[in-house]
Amino acid sequence: MNLPLPSLINRLRAGDARALARAISTVENRLPGWSDLLKALFPYTGKARVIGMTGPPGAGKSTLVDQLAKHYRKQNQTVGIIAVDPTSPYTGGAILGDRIRMQDHYSDPGIYIRSMATRGSLGGLSRATADAATVLDASGRDLVMIETVGVGQDEVDIVRLADVTVVILVPGMGDDVQTIKAGIMEIADIFVINKSEREGAERVEREIRALQSLAARKSDDHWTPPIVKTVASQGVGTEELAEAIAAYETYLKKDNLAFRKTVENWQERLVEMLRDAMLENARAKLGDGSLERYAAEIAEHKRDPYSLVEEIVRGAEHVDSMEDL
Repeated sequence: MNLPLPSLINRLRAGDARALARAISTVENRLPGWSDLLKALFPYTGKARVIGMTGPPGAGKSTLVDQLAKHYRKQNQTVGIIAVDPTSPYTGGAILGDRIRMQDHYSDPGIYIRSMATRGSLGGLSRATADAATVLDASGRDLVMIETVGVGQDEVDIVRLADVTVVILVPGMGDDVQTIKAGIMEIADIFVINKSEREGAERVEREIRALQSLAARKSDDHWTPPIVKTVASQGVGTEELAEAIAAYETYLKKDNLAFRKTVENWQERLVEMLRDAMLENARAKLGDGSLERYAAEIAEHKRDPYSLVEEIVRGAEHVDSMEDL
């Protein structure tokens, strides 16, 4: 499906699922024209609500996302789902296949599901997740849900992207306090205790409330994250979760909190984008075998890595300034 950029955008905006899939593949795999595509799509973004669903492995994130998608479809809202899966060490592809667990939605054109591999990213999101969310937003989806890979305490990248971050926990995972502290606690806008019919659900709730009095939220919006109990496999608690999401969205509308949160998120994302761009630039300049030579010199203690990095940075700055001339 090799379409000129204007045709691809027009078909994507018109709801063509193949055009949407092609656009996401282009930005995910950094195919030729990916940057121009995102630049052209950006003016159409900013309308979709982005909900991040995160938490430790086995918390039932996929099932809860599935139930939420059904709920929003009953309200005639269009939904895009990005399911970030671990990367296969052999193929580099996503190996859990959340789309397999959401097969009920395949016949519904109002739901688009995309699995993406982490490709070594440590924060629960692949590098291209934000770009895929941009494409879904530009395609006119009312809601974009991002289900992270489930790596536990390091899973905090989602806060840079989501308007609402839902942290999903389950009872019976051993030391529950260890599960929900150190990062995860601070990013939650809503807590969900899934599989709440299990023994220990009340204890998890008590621990969350106790930690809420100790841990400061990442955001200074003075919001106290509610705790919603669900049994996602039975659809129990889905409406209550949707109501909690709506309540937080309403809360953000006062005192310009939503705009402030967006600005904060973009500050962090810009730093990340700059870091990635500068890293790729440095790798390109070291693609002639210099990196291997430098590594060998460091391993033999012929030079120290700190001075080397400063030297490379200065060299890159000099080259860029000469190119500007």
